[in-house]
Amino acid sequence: MTLGKYVQAMEEFDGRVRSVAPHQWHDATPCAEWDVRELVNHLVVEQLWAPLLLNGATVEDVGDRFDGDQLGDDPVTAWASASAAAREAFAAPGALRRSVELSYGRRHADGYCQEMTMDLTVHAWDLARAIGADEQLDGELVSDVLAFIEPQVDQLVATGLFAPPIEVGEDADTQTRLLALLGRRA
Repeated sequence: MTLGKYVQAMEEFDGRVRSVAPHQWHDATPCAEWDVRELVNHLVVEQLWAPLLLNGATVEDVGDRFDGDQLGDDPVTAWASASAAAREAFAAPGALRRSVELSYGRRHADGYCQEMTMDLTVHAWDLARAIGADEQLDGELVSDVLAFIEPQVDQLVATGLFAPPIEVGEDADTQTRLLALLGRRA
């Protein structure tokens, strides 16, 4: 996956954030522990971390700066601001060749970008499901994220951050297979 896929995944999520109706911010999502607002906040926080990590900050440097609600009174503007800053940080010359410190250790920034792409993609579907928006994601993006996830699905489940995979038929489409690997029923 490339920076282009990250931007594409961001656009998938962005379109759904902008579609949240005022009365939907506390609706349930496929992520049992989050409502719509908490799901969007999770992605905003991830985007807020990116510029700092890509510029050499450590997890300790950032500390609890982004704990709690980062959406304020205008969740869409909070998302737009955080995502623009993250996109700019990833697009900076040489950014993807750097290393970043994540909660589990050092990682090449291009790998970090792939992780962010995966999270944006899957949570775009979660958000769409929650608000009744179009759940169909870009097929090429889904294929790339699936190829990224398949070799490491056992490691992802072992983190406890993802639900166990759900079995689907051999005839399941790519998006259904991707979602099932992360414990979601399409």
